[in-house]
Amino acid sequence: MRAFREAVEAGDLDAVEALLAEDVVFTSPVVFKPYPGKAITASILRGVTRVFEDFRYERELDGSDGRDHALVFRARVGERELTGCDFIHLNEDGLIDELTVMVRPLSGAQALAAAMGAQFDQILKDAEARSAPAS
Repeated sequence: MRAFREAVEAGDLDAVEALLAEDVVFTSPVVFKPYPGKAITASILRGVTRVFEDFRYERELDGSDGRDHALVFRARVGERELTGCDFIHLNEDGLIDELTVMVRPLSGAQALAAAMGAQFDQILKDAEARSAPAS
């Protein structure tokens, strides 16, 4: 998905968030239970940008129906290099309703899990603030 890729590459997290459906489901490469909802998904993606270094997309794959996409990336977490893929599904309105991330190798996934675990209190606070009604 070109718009998502360009927003991520530009570091425009507001644009990334605008591409998410309210009912988006984020599936983490290191946590069993998926995270439903735009607020938590946006907050997790913001946390990832604080953890990943030297992030770059290398390939983009599109499904024949135009609603399924895969973005292959490379990044570093501390001293660990990893390769990953963002699997994206779009709803009828063209918004992301499923985002599944997979990474390899195991040592990279473990480094990512530890780094994101250290971020998680901030991620939850951010998600709570994003889901609070505007005053």
